[in-house]
Amino acid sequence: QERLVESGGGFVQPGGSLTLTCTRSGSVFSVKRMGWYRQDQGKERTLVATITPRGGTISAQSVKGRVTISMDNAKTTETLQLNHLEPEDTGMYVCHHEIQNYKLSTSYVELWGQGTPVAAPS
Repeated sequence: QERLVESGGGFVQPGGSLTLTCTRSGSVFSVKRMGWYRQDQGKERTLVATITPRGGTISAQSVKGRVTISMDNAKTTETLQLNHLEPEDTGMYVCHHEIQNYKLSTSYVELWGQGTPVAAPS
């Protein structure tokens, strides 16, 4: 069974930096996309950044210039580097993978982690 586990969250001083990692366990046939979303309690998820196996990236306007997202060669782990944290960056950061379970699959499956909290108090 596939599972996503995040790490690296915590309290960060204003202007500081953090590195979040997400590692997938379990076998998959292929990976379509990996990404990070931010969600506060009672609010909808907001995209932070995504990356494809070929290196194509998308990031939210609010973090452009401050964020770097990457994945390892095995396509099991993604890393989010966020610099110059602002209070608006506070929230639960949730890892997301779109994967294909097996070769004959006709659609991708979405995997979600439980999230790692990030707090950048003013």
